[in-house]
Amino acid sequence: MNCIYNSRNLKYKDPFGAVEINTKIRFTIELPLEFSCSQVYICFYDNDSFSKDIELSKNESANNTIKYTCYFTPSDANVLFYYFKIYSNSSVTYIHKNADGTGYLSDNYGPDFQLTVFQQNLKTPDFVKGGIYYQIFPDRFFYSKEKKKNVPSDRILRSDWGNIPYFLPNKQGKILNKDYFCGDLKGIQQKLPYLKSLGVNIIYLNPIFESHSNHRYGTANYMKIDPLLGTEKDFSNLCLAAKEKDIHIILDGVFNHTGDDSIYFNKKNRYSSIGAYNSKSSKYYSWYNFAEFPNHYASWWNFPTLPAINKYNDEFLNFLCGDNGVIKKWLRLGASGFRLDVVDELPSHFVKKIRNAVKSEGEDKLLIGEVWEDASNKIAYGKAKKYFLGDQLDSVMNYPFRNSIISYIKNKDKNRFENSIMTIVENYPPEILNVCMNLLSTHDIARAITALAGEPEQNDIQWRFENVLSIYQYELGINMLKCAMALQYFLPGSPCIYYGDEVGVQGYRDPFNRKCYPWGNEDKNILQFSRFLGKLRKNLPALSNGSIEFIPSSKDTIAFKRQNKNHSTIFVLNPNNHEATVNLDLNLNIYKCIHGNYKNNNIFLNSYSFAVFTRKK
Repeated sequence: MNCIYNSRNLKYKDPFGAVEINTKIRFTIELPLEFSCSQVYICFYDNDSFSKDIELSKNESANNTIKYTCYFTPSDANVLFYYFKIYSNSSVTYIHKNADGTGYLSDNYGPDFQLTVFQQNLKTPDFVKGGIYYQIFPDRFFYSKEKKKNVPSDRILRSDWGNIPYFLPNKQGKILNKDYFCGDLKGIQQKLPYLKSLGVNIIYLNPIFESHSNHRYGTANYMKIDPLLGTEKDFSNLCLAAKEKDIHIILDGVFNHTGDDSIYFNKKNRYSSIGAYNSKSSKYYSWYNFAEFPNHYASWWNFPTLPAINKYNDEFLNFLCGDNGVIKKWLRLGASGFRLDVVDELPSHFVKKIRNAVKSEGEDKLLIGEVWEDASNKIAYGKAKKYFLGDQLDSVMNYPFRNSIISYIKNKDKNRFENSIMTIVENYPPEILNVCMNLLSTHDIARAITALAGEPEQNDIQWRFENVLSIYQYELGINMLKCAMALQYFLPGSPCIYYGDEVGVQGYRDPFNRKCYPWGNEDKNILQFSRFLGKLRKNLPALSNGSIEFIPSSKDTIAFKRQNKNHSTIFVLNPNNHEATVNLDLNLNIYKCIHGNYKNNNIFLNSYSFAVFTRKK
């Protein structure tokens, strides 16, 4: 049977993808002539209580098919789902969604199509578009060698930069995360020229507030810089120095929970103030949820060291979002935005309040969230998360793209790759898609080179420590990483380098993915490649806000076009260990080949290489 519907083809749905409210949308399906229909409906619904059925009108007959068409103009921002219902005599048939956006006929319910409807004039910060993020785990990036004041005496200060973080549990079976390599804010400032050489214009810092674990996700004081990182003045100086190089600083907002060893909870009596654990009369007591005071309380994933915040507590929200609150303080000191840790555990009103606080310091301030799935239709704890309608997040960490890239480079399943990419492209508003944080590694997952070339990861921490890449695996991993990075830089959104990926740092999950940056022992090969990608990206305007269209290409190779009003770029990748000759059904003579080998409409690609063509309209 010929195609009956395709949500990604303007013949069937116009316009493509997510739409602004009050946009008139045309839906068309094609049914075989012999398919006797009495009525055809498109049925919309959401995850709350909205539902609407619209009848399609018979349009025309051609090529042994009958077209049915209707128009729909959504007036409210929402995440809608839809399917088609066909009445024929006494039977009912449905059209549901295939992975590639096409429709199929079914007698039963099945996967439905999605329509994201966002607010008018949705705008995200321009400095991210076409930019490059760089994620830094502050303790492990660079140590300025400056002595610090007021460092708690229970910390283990390492002097062996580059060695393995402590990972074995103590006698009580606990991993304490108490060893510090002393990376600091002044160290980051000293390395700004290096980051600029990579094309970086956004630094995303893992937590920098006072905390008594080296990852600093158990906040002890939101209003203070951790003493090992430096001072408030060091932070403002870093922001000023970065601004001079057109680099923005994004902070990690860990607002779902605090540390138990904090000024707010004070379980270990480190602080002289009365914490929630110390007394029900504490001014912080209502910030937390106690089942049985003091030892039974809600915590993040049942880690007692991370007591969960009561997100419906107005005092805590005001502490974060008030005029003299946490968010405005750090933005006024020079930060350009926040990344919200575990945002799917924050209720919608909480995220909206944070957004209002962030945007009150300027619409150019950025708010992104940690979401591991398609964030446009995320459901968490039984609640639909509608992040992208215009009143919550600017964007998210793009784990779906990461998973698709890693899978494709390893398995060469081109159709699966294209479908997974286009699902996100279709569901995300363009303004949000263009500022997605396109990552390959983070502090929460294995390093990209290890994920690509290493053995499948096991949970046993001793296994993760012992299994480093062989020389063969490492060399293969570098080639695979180059292909993955090329995709990361050319797909919609902004690439994010996890510190050290650009010089070949390897490692499985925590703590082996959090090793020190290897200053003086960098892999110059991949570093040179990373700098080349940064320069290439900067000179291709279509990558900042252009649409994407996949182009049919030879087996196992990927080709796509990025295009905006004034420029278009064509990208072709060969992720294989053999040469490939690619002939696209395009007139490449009107393009300029700026990377790769091209002659007589044939693109000649070495193993693990790519070609780039560009054109100004």
